[in-house]
Amino acid sequence: MDLQEQLKKLFPDHEVAPEAELVAEEKELWVQSEPMICKFEKRKGKPTTIIEGYTGSDEDFKILAKELKTKLSVGGTFKDDAIIIQGDYRDKIMDILKQKGFKVKRVGG
Repeated sequence: MDLQEQLKKLFPDHEVAPEAELVAEEKELWVQSEPMICKFEKRKGKPTTIIEGYTGSDEDFKILAKELKTKLSVGGTFKDDAIIIQGDYRDKIMDILKQKGFKVKRVGG
């Protein structure tokens, strides 16, 4: 007896709803003509990657920050019009941003 049959016995009046297709829609971000700055700093002895120079809306920049954090599986934050990522991921971040159509400039080291 599998789980579905057990649930049918427990809840005979329940109707199974058709599964809705969950489609993760990527919002189209505004791509600027000026390059974004991707720099490396050490804060309190720990490496951080900072992305600055986005001239679009803060909402788009926050969405971009979330995408970067999930793709890299790292922590980070959005503060003072900059994305701060824990660790030195400049090369990977620059590749991701170039695939999205952004121009990126590497600063520091």
